[in-house]
Amino acid sequence: MDQTTRWMRAALQEAQKAYKEDEVPIGAVIVYRERIIGRGHNQVEGLQDPTAHAEILAIGAAAGFLHSWRLEGATIYVTIEPCPMCMGAIILSRLDRLIFGASDPRFGACGSVVNISEDYRLNHKLEIISGVLRDECSWLLSSFFQKLRKVTKST
Repeated sequence: MDQTTRWMRAALQEAQKAYKEDEVPIGAVIVYRERIIGRGHNQVEGLQDPTAHAEILAIGAAAGFLHSWRLEGATIYVTIEPCPMCMGAIILSRLDRLIFGASDPRFGACGSVVNISEDYRLNHKLEIISGVLRDECSWLLSSFFQKLRKVTKST
């Protein structure tokens, strides 16, 4: 297994935690010098915080680990294309790379809906790689929303 797949699998493990907590199953990990320094999974419902997205929580943990808001040299792995809020945080934190699994046709900010990273006015550019373990990431999201629809119909 290559390193990219290894780290995306770690992000999927985070997404599984969200799934078990009845949160939208999105997970993120931040890797620096071949080590995970930040992890996060969606906790919007549990924390009643609209900013408690996987990426935001992972960035906070990584910044705490490095004692710096600048995460230069680090890569974030996310199971789905980040939303505009998360993409803003990724750019502001100066991450070097973003690697994500599935595209998000409703909120994606890396080309699906908007493309924040390509805005020439922003002072930080990062490498973006998409489609890593796309099918597994998509399946987990689809499974969650199917389960949610079944619960909604039965109540």
